[in-house]
Amino acid sequence: MDSVSGVGVLDKAFVVMNALVTRPLSLAEVIDATDIPRATCHRLLSALEHHGAVRRNNDGLYCLGPTLLGLGRGAEVQFPFLERAREVATELRDRTGESVQVFVAETDGRRCVVSLESPNGLRWIVPEGALFPLARGSAGRVLTGSRLSAAGWIESVEERVKGVASVSAPIVDVDGTVIAAVSVSGPLERMSTSPGTKFGSIVVRGAKTLSEFLAS
Repeated sequence: MDSVSGVGVLDKAFVVMNALVTRPLSLAEVIDATDIPRATCHRLLSALEHHGAVRRNNDGLYCLGPTLLGLGRGAEVQFPFLERAREVATELRDRTGESVQVFVAETDGRRCVVSLESPNGLRWIVPEGALFPLARGSAGRVLTGSRLSAAGWIESVEERVKGVASVSAPIVDVDGTVIAAVSVSGPLERMSTSPGTKFGSIVVRGAKTLSEFLAS
C-alpha cells in the first residue's frame, strides 16, 4: 500500500484498525482486507494489541480494543459538532423512519461519525466509525464536490449496495467549505427510485441546521 501521511507504519496501523471496525477478523481475513504482507500484518496486530488498540475475543479473532473507547470519547467531547449532529440525525430518523448517517472526508475515504438505525425491521445499517470509499454513494459525491440538484441534494440508487438508496446534502463551515454530509438511507422498496424527491428537502434542512451551528 502507498503511504498517505509519509509515515508508512502509522498508515498501515490505521488500515488494520479500519478493517476491524465492522466486525472481528482472523489474521487471514485482516491480510485479505488490507493487502498487507502476513509477517508485517502480524507484527502490527501484536503491537496494537500491546497498546490496547486491538484485542482477541473468545474465538481468537482480532477486534478493536478498549484503548479506543477512551480516545473516541475524548474526540467526541473535543468536537462539539458531533453532539449537535447526533441531535439533528435523531430528528431526521424520527421524521423519515429511515436510517441516518453523518460522514466526514478522511484521506481517500469517508468516515461515518454518526449513525442512527431505522426503527423498521428491514433497514440499512452503517456502523459508526466505518470507512467507505468516496467515489460511490450520495454522501461520497457530496464530499467530493459533485454537482448538487437544484434543491441542494444528491441521490444514489443502488450505487454502492444493491437494494439500497440514499439522499445526502452538504454541511458547510463559515467559509462555505463542505466539511461533512448528512444522509438518509434505506431499502429501495421504501426509499423508492427517487429518494431525493421523497426526502431531499428534509435532508437539506438538516444540513442547513448543522451548517448554521458551525457558523455560530
